[in-house]
Amino acid sequence: MVVCFPDTQDNMPKIPVHLTRVGVTGVKKLLKIERGQKRPIVLIPKFDAFVDLPSDQRGIHMSRSPEAISEVVEEVVNKSSVEIESLCAEIVKTMMEKHKYAKVAEVRMISDFMFVKKSPVTENKTQEMTKLIAKAVGYRNNDEFKIRKSIGAEVVGMTVCPCAQESVMEADRNKLLEFLDEETTQKVVDTVTFASHNQRGIGTVIIEVPEHHVVRGEDIIQIIEDSMSSPVCELLKRPDENAVVMQAHKKPGFVEDCVRNMVEKIIQNYSHLPDDTLVTVRQVNEESIHRHNAFAEKISTMGDLKAEIEDN
Repeated sequence: MVVCFPDTQDNMPKIPVHLTRVGVTGVKKLLKIERGQKRPIVLIPKFDAFVDLPSDQRGIHMSRSPEAISEVVEEVVNKSSVEIESLCAEIVKTMMEKHKYAKVAEVRMISDFMFVKKSPVTENKTQEMTKLIAKAVGYRNNDEFKIRKSIGAEVVGMTVCPCAQESVMEADRNKLLEFLDEETTQKVVDTVTFASHNQRGIGTVIIEVPEHHVVRGEDIIQIIEDSMSSPVCELLKRPDENAVVMQAHKKPGFVEDCVRNMVEKIIQNYSHLPDDTLVTVRQVNEESIHRHNAFAEKISTMGDLKAEIEDN
């Protein structure tokens, strides 16, 4: 005999306040995504799932959110192809069906993502780890239901401080002038690579994906890598190390430069997206000579980004 327990969640709360987000975090699943002739992508993502809660309801039915994640993931396993932001959108739809009282549902997914690259000189194959990010938010207004979904990535790279490099270059120029003439000194300055302090950069790009458009996480990873002083590589022999260090010091950049570089590349690659497409670009540089980190961010629509670039 099955015992029917009361839904305590449906009771009136003692303090009738609407809550913006209630749900579960850190729900882990195994996900295998087929990509045509390419190798399948195997992910172990973490999901966060939330709905809003009306002021006249004490709690959400908490188990329904991980239940929605499990149902959709199990269904996706049997499909040949799916985009992770669309997977999040399907979870949002299922959550809205299970949480009839909710007007907003949100699902966020983050997962380690492995891709293969070659070291710059020796061309050794190496497995590189980064993070894929996906998000979907659903809004219900009477009979209308809208979902906005996004795809993104978080990538580690290397940056070189241009300010410190210029000060080192100026100090060395003055030393060279003690025994070389101005013309020869300038030739040396133009030839050699000057030292600076380095940072481990963490770049993040999240792009909204409108209906009937495709934005690939792999392409976002490339944009982030190309926007720092140099990509990093898990396996580097000495010729590779030299190439990475030399490349990075020939392309110094502030944390602000990295964000602006990413914005420019996003416009170059995705200018066809609608003007109301939301774009988030973020860079954190973990400092090597300070105890603090450097941070820069740009959140804007595609239309406003294009207008800024065109005006300059």
